[in-house]
Amino acid sequence: MSAAGTRALPRRPAVRLTGLGFGAAQGGNLYHATSDETFQGAVDAAWDAGIRYFDTAPHYGLGLSERRLGAALRTRPRDAFVVSTKVGRLLVPSPQTAQQRDPEGFDVPAALRREWDFSRDGVLRSLEASLQRTGLDRIDVVYLHDPDDHWDQAAKQAVPALAELRDQGVIGAVGAGMNQSAMLARFVRETDVDLVMCAGRYTLLEQGALEDLLPAATERGVGVVIAGVYNSGLLARDRPPADATYNYQPAPAELIDRARRIADACEAHGVNLPAAALAFVRRHPAVVSTVVGLRSAAQVEQTLQRASAAVPDALWPALRAAGLLPAE
Repeated sequence: MSAAGTRALPRRPAVRLTGLGFGAAQGGNLYHATSDETFQGAVDAAWDAGIRYFDTAPHYGLGLSERRLGAALRTRPRDAFVVSTKVGRLLVPSPQTAQQRDPEGFDVPAALRREWDFSRDGVLRSLEASLQRTGLDRIDVVYLHDPDDHWDQAAKQAVPALAELRDQGVIGAVGAGMNQSAMLARFVRETDVDLVMCAGRYTLLEQGALEDLLPAATERGVGVVIAGVYNSGLLARDRPPADATYNYQPAPAELIDRARRIADACEAHGVNLPAAALAFVRRHPAVVSTVVGLRSAAQVEQTLQRASAAVPDALWPALRAAGLLPAE
């Protein structure tokens, strides 16, 4: 995978994403604290490697990720990179919890709280706040973030509001990002989105998106960005450990066994499991980019090595023959 190679969104050819995207949730202190300097080093290393697509969200560290990413990119030529952020969670002051830590997995003070809002006014306010936090003059791609329980408002208010901004040239593209594929397929078929971000549902471990999202995206010319390529940890090591995580929870024993069988096949073909996981998702023609969460320059280097590893074509039929991938 070339980090520097780009693909245009089929419906919005002016928006081009690098094959490898920088996921900035770790810049929001996901799971544990990261220093400004470490995160800046990650962005610099990614830039030096040719990565030009950076993804963030207000949810990530209650705005910390957006602030850090904006600061890290501020000296770069604005037309040289693409930034996506997300709407659907407004950040509102919460002085009563300011002495606590954020309960949603980010090591930051809970001085703000998230408030679901996919209304027209809510998404416009969210986007304006993101512009202020990043300090950027524009956001290129705006995703609806986890609208699982908010279909009507998201489809009938949020998408049309963002499509209006897109058609005015204020933003470049409109999308939706979720941890499920079925509703993403509905967004593709029933609304005016240009791309979707699918986390965890199209990976070397599971391919549910083949049943709904990927056929819809191919038919409608909607780009697919894959996130969660390691299924939140289960595919992140050469050999899945007994305490591996899946969907951010302890992985069930049967999934660990399946991942180990995949790892065995990878090893037999001279490639490690994480490298094969990255290679697998980019084989589908609808996939325009793969976003990987990156915290440090060392993680960037490791990911680049994995992404550039040679994966023999013979691996895929071997996995299908073993019942570890669906038949083509």
